[in-house]
Amino acid sequence: MSPTERLELFGLWSLFGVGASLQLSIAVGQILLAAAVIFWLAVLVVGRERFSAPRFFWPLLAYAAATLVSAAFSGQPALSLADSKQLALFLIVPVAHRFVSGTRGATMLTVIVSAGAASALFGIFQYGLLHYDHLGQRPQGTLGHYMTYSGLLMLVIGVALARILFGRGERLWAALVMPALAMAVVLTFTRSAWVGACVATAVLLTLKDFRLLAIMPVLAAVLFASAPAAIMQRAWSMYDLNDPTIRDRAAMMREGVNMVRAHPLVGVGPNMVQQLYAEYRDPDAVEIVNPHLHNVPLQIAAERGLPALAIWVAFIGLLGFDLVRRFRTGRLRLVSGAALAALVSMLAAGLFEHNFGDSEFLMLFLLLVTLPFAADHRARIDAPAAERS
Repeated sequence: MSPTERLELFGLWSLFGVGASLQLSIAVGQILLAAAVIFWLAVLVVGRERFSAPRFFWPLLAYAAATLVSAAFSGQPALSLADSKQLALFLIVPVAHRFVSGTRGATMLTVIVSAGAASALFGIFQYGLLHYDHLGQRPQGTLGHYMTYSGLLMLVIGVALARILFGRGERLWAALVMPALAMAVVLTFTRSAWVGACVATAVLLTLKDFRLLAIMPVLAAVLFASAPAAIMQRAWSMYDLNDPTIRDRAAMMREGVNMVRAHPLVGVGPNMVQQLYAEYRDPDAVEIVNPHLHNVPLQIAAERGLPALAIWVAFIGLLGFDLVRRFRTGRLRLVSGAALAALVSMLAAGLFEHNFGDSEFLMLFLLLVTLPFAADHRARIDAPAAERS
């Protein structure tokens, strides 16, 4: 085994560790990502390879640059720049693009689903035996917050369903763990994750066969008919305009718009929404302060300005276009379907939660959407090597 091959193997195993540990410990996940980045840099140097990444990485890089500009003009630049360290997580895209090539993408999906199953079972245990069964104490797995936990479960549900619908001989394990994943995300009381999971399910069923959409009302009826009363009450609250959380989100929308009007070009600065919340607080707001605006596009516009939002929209549009095109080729339907599920669920849930700013969620999301582009990367690596030999 050559030094480059050995480094590549170490980097691949580090990334597999990232895919598994993200759902259990952010600290372990970030340590393993740092290791993968080091191995990736070593491969580029030792193997004298050129940098490569999917083309959606370039608007993502431009978004990072816009973020740093916003941080420089922030009222508290040091605070905003410290928050901008999350931009380093974008490196997971070129790293995964290099290491998770060929059939390794399907293996990565297996790792992610397996870790998700363990996390889901622990959340169900928390609900049933530790009495994490109300809004004041919700299942959160081994993670620090129920929103992160539910968002990751939402992504894993999309992966598992893509495997059931488009996998070849790899469907049984995903089918076995799907009930636990669905039950766990329901028990988190997190409505945004419910919405995201439903949208991902609808998209995947449509991609497989439009007629399969008829299954969704039946599944929803069975799921909620067996749900505890508190879960049903939480579900109905989505349609109650007098619900405090609904009213507070409406107030946050107005607050965000006011922030954008006051700072249209560079925003108020990363991590400054909470600091300036009192200044822009709407009279009808329920909470005294909120850490963010519970809406990804609005949060980006308020924090980083309208140009940063335009770049982010370009990133989403380019990513979606390329994923659909790859799915239609028919060769990469499993990883492309899982990536599309991740994209639409992020967008749907992101209308009610700032999931794009959650480190664990962002890492798993970027890993999933990179897999279709990494799947055929091996041929592009081997071709120049064959020419040199």
